[in-house]
Amino acid sequence: MRRTSFDGWPCSIARTVDILGDGWTLLVLREIFYGESRFDGFIDSLGIARNTLADRLRRLEDAGLLQRRPYQSDPVRHEYVLTDKGRDFFGVLAAINAWGDRWLADDAGIPVVMHHTACGHDTQAKVVCSSCGEALHHQDVTVRTGPGYPARLLDNPEVQARFAVDGHAEPDLAT
Repeated sequence: MRRTSFDGWPCSIARTVDILGDGWTLLVLREIFYGESRFDGFIDSLGIARNTLADRLRRLEDAGLLQRRPYQSDPVRHEYVLTDKGRDFFGVLAAINAWGDRWLADDAGIPVVMHHTACGHDTQAKVVCSSCGEALHHQDVTVRTGPGYPARLLDNPEVQARFAVDGHAEPDLAT
């Protein structure tokens, strides 16, 4: 079954979903951040099918999040290391983890604790405004089209109803 590509959509979330594809991709990235880098190690830790893992690693490599590097020459074997683009994805996984800790932990508590070695404290991700540092909540944010939004769509009444376009009223995300 062919999946729909969101690569050309005027939306950073859709484009990111196009790379991530499914839960296995997020779990592969999680394992890399936890220190795993080898194909057989992913198989052991995730219980993922070899063909599925090969597809997800190839997708992450093609998207520039991972780089394959040989660690053995006879036979040739590779490990997967994060690129700058891949390392920058950590905040996304940390935010997903924080949401899961808040809403999905059972009575035993959260399954994994993140410890910030720089300050010595256990921590959770928090999404904040890059300008003022206040926590971001959907009811405090409005959206508008950016410079990369296709100009051909700006006159569309549905786009104008959804986003602030050229001074039109900004939609309320709280609804």
